[in-house]
Amino acid sequence: MLPRHKVGVMTEQASITESEIPDIPGKPTSASRTTLSHIMTHNDTNLLGTVHGGVIMKLVDDAAGAVAGRHSGGPAVTASMDEMAFLEPVRVGDLVHVKAQVNWTGRTSMEVGVRVLAERWNESTPTTQVGSAYLVFTAVDADGRPRRVPPVLPETDRDRRRYQEAQIRRTHRLARRRAIKELREKRAAEGYED
Repeated sequence: MLPRHKVGVMTEQASITESEIPDIPGKPTSASRTTLSHIMTHNDTNLLGTVHGGVIMKLVDDAAGAVAGRHSGGPAVTASMDEMAFLEPVRVGDLVHVKAQVNWTGRTSMEVGVRVLAERWNESTPTTQVGSAYLVFTAVDADGRPRRVPPVLPETDRDRRRYQEAQIRRTHRLARRRAIKELREKRAAEGYED
C-alpha cells in the first residue's frame, strides 16, 4: 500500500483533517492507461520536412490529458511539462502512437508519463521510440479549483519503478522552484530589478 498524504481542508465552521474526509478509493494504473494513434501528413511538417515538434507535443498533451481525466474522474488541466525529449525525427507517413499512464498521484495532482512511438504506416516493422515526456496535471472542479484525485495503485514492478521515479522528479521540481524563488527574493532585497 502506498503512503497517504496529509490533507487539510478549511470550511467555514472548522478545519477538517484527512481522517474526517471520506477516502477516495485508489485506481490501478491500467484503469486509465491510454494509447492515441495518429498518422503524420504534410500538414504536420516543419521547414526541414520532418514532423514539427509542436505537433508531437500536442499529441503528448492530448493523450496525457485523457489519462488524467480518466484517472481523476473529471476535468484536469496541464500544470507543467517536464523533460520532453525528442529521440528520433518523425516523418510524413509515420503512424505515431502516444502511450500514456498515471505514474504518481498527490492530493490534487498527477504525474503522467508518456512514450511516443513511430512506425511506417505501410510496413510491418517494429515501432521505434521517438520521444518521451512527463506532465503534471491538476484535477479541477466546475469552478476551476483543485479537487482531490484517487491514489494510483501501481500493478507491476515497472509501475512501482515509475511511481518511485515520479516522486524523485516531484522532489526536484519543488526544490528547483524553492531555490529560484529564494534567489529572486535575495536579488530583490539587494535592489536588483528583473
